[in-house]
Amino acid sequence: MSTFLSAFAHLVENFADLLQPLFHASAAAVAIVLFTALVRLLVHPLSRASARGQRARAALQPQITALRKKHGKDREKFQKALMELHAEEKVSPLSGCLPSLFQMPAFFLLYHLFSSSTIGGDANSLLGHTLLGAPLGGRWAGALGDGGFFGAAGLVYLALFAVVAAVATFNFRRTKRMTASAAPAAVGTDGEPVPGLASINKLMPFMSFFTLFTVAVVPLAAALYVVTSTTWSAVERAVLYRDMPGAAPVAAPSSDTG
Repeated sequence: MSTFLSAFAHLVENFADLLQPLFHASAAAVAIVLFTALVRLLVHPLSRASARGQRARAALQPQITALRKKHGKDREKFQKALMELHAEEKVSPLSGCLPSLFQMPAFFLLYHLFSSSTIGGDANSLLGHTLLGAPLGGRWAGALGDGGFFGAAGLVYLALFAVVAAVATFNFRRTKRMTASAAPAAVGTDGEPVPGLASINKLMPFMSFFTLFTVAVVPLAAALYVVTSTTWSAVERAVLYRDMPGAAPVAAPSSDTG
């Protein structure tokens, strides 16, 4: 791990050196943003596969409803029939998790890199890099103690929080529409909602706002990764899921009577 971390640190340093003539002291921060974009490009085929899988699962909802009616309250038989249906249609219920799972190592690598005072026995020189005066190894609590909300570092975090809040609001509205349109498929044979699913549907639209907490507690370098990746995800999902039920807002009725 130490050898791999040292190699990654050298890679970030070299990339920052290349960008330094354009971005000066913020070159390492830009390098992290570009690294995040590269990770997302590599993961994009999985995201496309996940979107195809979700469309396929949505298309199976009538058959799933029929299976639920057929097996009634025998949950074991229903689950077995559901697995057989997924296997027959070659639909993986876990495909949606893969893009997030493949990104986690990159996030934890940046987190560890900018949380360590030494790398390979030497001082971690990356901790000296900043973004508009905010140290990449620093946290929001440190920024508040050094200049407050409107100090140089505090303003950087306020900008990140604003971006996350805007993306989270966009995701909130979109997720609420999609979960609402999926609600009819979540009804059991007795006309009652599937146990626990109503609570999950209520919670889902708020999940994006949890990113604000992550940005506040991790090193700034890792926060940049989170903000860039979250913004990328919002745009990517809006494009890949644009034809899913509830993905777009319902148009207002036209007032043109002619």
